[in-house]
Amino acid sequence: MKKVVSLLALSLLFLPGAALAFCPVCTIAVGAGIGFSRYLGIDDTITGLWVGGLLISLSMWTIDWLEKKRKKTSLSLSILIFVLYYALVLIPLYYTNFIGHPLNRFWGLDKLILGTLIGSIFFFAAGAWYQYLKKRNGNKPHFPWQKVIMPVSTLIILSFIFYFITR
Repeated sequence: MKKVVSLLALSLLFLPGAALAFCPVCTIAVGAGIGFSRYLGIDDTITGLWVGGLLISLSMWTIDWLEKKRKKTSLSLSILIFVLYYALVLIPLYYTNFIGHPLNRFWGLDKLILGTLIGSIFFFAAGAWYQYLKKRNGNKPHFPWQKVIMPVSTLIILSFIFYFITR
């Protein structure tokens, strides 16, 4: 079964697609960042930053896909998509005791939740900033891979900041 799922996921990389809210490279980079940080034992706040970026990216992908299929997506459906993605990730983390441990807090919040919130906000803001800059430049990016570099570099910078804060 795992081989079938892996093969299906791999085949999606070869399907043609239009420009989405966040590009596939961003999402793959964020996903790789999550796995890599957990493997290295990096603080949960930093891991949460990447979880938040991944959830924003997946939510925006889904909304864009639905807009292409339905021609318009309502605000309530968009909110439902965000809530579902966050619930699908955070609820299992809570029940497996990754979230909620009383000694795993920073600024009064669970480190993973805090990182997820901050990562979500900044990843979304970086994507919105990219769209704004692109629009002001005649709907063209200022440099190659700007759509990837802006959101991912935001998460990298935040990771360094939280590394030194939580050390």
